[in-house]
Amino acid sequence: MRGAMLEVPRSVLDERRQLGIDGRDEMWSGVVHMVPPVGGPHQGLNTRFLMVVGPLAEQRGLVPHTETGLFRSDADYRVPDQLYARAEQLSERGVEGAEVVAEVRSPRDETYEKFDFYIALGVREVLVLHPGDRRAELFRLIEDRLLPVSTSGGVAESEVLGIGLSTVEGKLRITWSDGSADI
Repeated sequence: MRGAMLEVPRSVLDERRQLGIDGRDEMWSGVVHMVPPVGGPHQGLNTRFLMVVGPLAEQRGLVPHTETGLFRSDADYRVPDQLYARAEQLSERGVEGAEVVAEVRSPRDETYEKFDFYIALGVREVLVLHPGDRRAELFRLIEDRLLPVSTSGGVAESEVLGIGLSTVEGKLRITWSDGSADI
């Protein structure tokens, strides 16, 4: 169900904070987007992807984060499922830029509507992961657009993370220079 409130009462925001269900809420140019909790398949793929890719990203000098605010300002931020940033992009409130963002799709989510925001922050690559069919889409920032990366033999290559992504026998295969994992 989609809904819109012209003004969200402070009591609603306070209640969400007290219940601990506001952690994924986002602010889009001053407009609150209340994001519901994710389901099991979403969280399972998100966790397994982080367990494999997190250490690989760290070897490349990137800091992995999950469900952390990616800020343009206090009134304009998103909370991607994962992001990979340089140490100098980290701040007290969250992250002020990222090299890679990973979004795990949920029904009716706003993943693709966030692309302009990610472009404005100079995010170099966006990964869109699909839990149902274990498929990955990779988009790369070229000039001022996030363009889909064409696959070579069915493998999308992330330049930033140094990994390849493909779907093999219903699993997401992640490959890197000296290994691979199926999740």
